Amino acid sequence: MSDFNGPLAGQTVLVTGASGGIGAAIVEQLAAEGARPLIHYSRDAQGAQRLLERIGGQGWIVHGDLSEETGPEQLWQAALELCGGRIHGLVNNAGIRTEIPLDAPSAQWRAAWRREFQVNFFAAADLCREAVTHFRTHGGGRIINMASRAAQRGYAADALPYGTSKAALINLTKSLARSVAGDGVVAVAIAPGWVRTDMAEQFIAQHGEAAATADIPVGRMASPAEVAELVAFVLRPSQASLNGATLDVNGGSYIR
Repeated sequence: MSDFNGPLAGQTVLVTGASGGIGAAIVEQLAAEGARPLIHYSRDAQGAQRLLERIGGQGWIVHGDLSEETGPEQLWQAALELCGGRIHGLVNNAGIRTEIPLDAPSAQWRAAWRREFQVNFFAAADLCREAVTHFRTHGGGRIINMASRAAQRGYAADALPYGTSKAALINLTKSLARSVAGDGVVAVAIAPGWVRTDMAEQFIAQHGEAAATADIPVGRMASPAEVAELVAFVLRPSQASLNGATLDVNGGSYIR
């Protein structure tokens, strides 16, 4: 339920990929701190509806296909119409991870890279562009881009598109932070390591939990709630000086 006196009271925040996992945890945390989330989903309409019910209906559900070239712009416009024309924050959380070996057929290799970059990077870039245009004319706003530990330390050979697309997302965040802060736009990247989500569970089922946690000094994966709390903190109006930061949430498995 929402706290209308919370630190995010009065804010409307679009969260992509919000029907489950980290995105759903973000929505619940934002609502608990007073924000009204725009819950984006691509396929899981029922999950989005259940999430809206969990936050007491204090938000909106918006559909959008970020794998389509025009999907991000259509999503932004639909979100604006739903909430009455003012969005204060954008959380680019939607992402996919494709396993494609280096020796895969060329057509499959190229298709995997293009689809992953479309969802993980191009869609986020398009939404950032829409957000900046909106924020410039409405008194500013916040952009949080969900990156990954893989963006900073590299990734496994069978999932090169994932780490590479997330690295591009971090650079986009830094470039926005240097370019549009004067317009009241704050951009921050968050880079989790392993988080206990369906994606992590699929990896564990295939490789075992020890393969995921062996190099995490705290000995466990992060919970979605840990990431969500950090997202909500970054969205607070008092945190403008975080502009340009990449915040690591990896249990010490990658230290800069």
